[in-house]
Amino acid sequence: MPSQMTNTRVIIVGAGIAGPVLAIFLKMKGYDPIIYERLPGLGEGGLGVTLQPNGMRVLSLIPDFLEKIPGHSPDRLIHCSCLDGVEDILVDDDSSPATMREQFGFPIMGVRRPEFRQLLVDTAEKHGVEIKWGCQAIEFEQSDDAVEVTFANGTKDMGSFVVGCDGLHSDTRIALFGNEKAEFTGMVRIGGVSPTPPIYQGSPANVNNYGDGRHMIAYPITKDKYSWAITTRGAEAKEDWRTQNAEQQNEIRNGPLSAWGFGAGDLVRTGQNIVKYGLYDRPELKSWFKGRIVLLGDAAHLSTPHLGQGANQALEDIYHLMRLLGKYNPSAEQPSTEILLRVFTDYQDLRLLRTSELVKKARRQGEIRVVEGLDACRARDETIRIEFNDDAARRARDELLSGPFTESEM
Repeated sequence: MPSQMTNTRVIIVGAGIAGPVLAIFLKMKGYDPIIYERLPGLGEGGLGVTLQPNGMRVLSLIPDFLEKIPGHSPDRLIHCSCLDGVEDILVDDDSSPATMREQFGFPIMGVRRPEFRQLLVDTAEKHGVEIKWGCQAIEFEQSDDAVEVTFANGTKDMGSFVVGCDGLHSDTRIALFGNEKAEFTGMVRIGGVSPTPPIYQGSPANVNNYGDGRHMIAYPITKDKYSWAITTRGAEAKEDWRTQNAEQQNEIRNGPLSAWGFGAGDLVRTGQNIVKYGLYDRPELKSWFKGRIVLLGDAAHLSTPHLGQGANQALEDIYHLMRLLGKYNPSAEQPSTEILLRVFTDYQDLRLLRTSELVKKARRQGEIRVVEGLDACRARDETIRIEFNDDAARRARDELLSGPFTESEM
């Protein structure tokens, strides 16, 4: 922490996962962050999130934080297939906390998104971060040394710089680069939270379950609950996470997905808070900043969810942005435009290509997982079995989970 605390105000747009984490680190380094969130409060939106070792590594830099996360870790990673009445295990790998800690220093952990966000908000507020709810940023006016932000409720605020952490429908991104057209991928997701199915009681597993034209990811979020999501090809659905009404949820619980093997059907039949939403692609940005405004996380590099790296890559963004602020502005004083240009350029150069590769990889993963017809499905299953044990693929996975640092330079 700098020896002299300063009062450099930083406006963070968005109180999802990235915004509070960034604010905590900024506060720890002597900045004065404030978060503005367009929603009126936390709410119950969202299902689960998988914290992978690379994300956990960043969160470990917040003192006494990891032990407070209300999540659960799997013992095994399983890929299984149910085709034409035949059930087959494609991959069964040790992903227990002990093994993951030995290999990467940190475990995999599933956590229900609302509870995790509540912990982040509480932690940010305990660090002295103010969060203003119900404030949608609609206008950003830059001067030589500040940014004035206007909100839909008529209030204004002035900050040295602005970080857009406002996710999927980023107002900050739209203000900087215009309202791009989102392209429907042809895939929809159905998800929910369910009691742990009998097959996994006592042996929690992160499960990828494959069928004809469908894929399910399921993982423990507490000792007795699983979060799950099924991807299928289907008619275009809205890109939101609103819970289906009671009739729609019952149709899903009692539909054909309820007969799926390896515990998948049990999860569907007992699902609560079931949501359905479309998966969309957005154009890749060529730049993540303009002047004193920079994007981070989904606002910069929204990805389809097939790698489970969305939140973890946002945490890597935060680490590198903070590291570069420390490098070029160690006193945490009001940064000049030249200093911010160096920080944002280095951050963008380091992260844009990396995240672009992962966005494309996630898209390819979705195309591979959700195929139709028995021959295509059998070929997919064989590819998954082979690729998991491929040396190059394993090295790539290990590299991904080993980031973004060995020894923190933040």
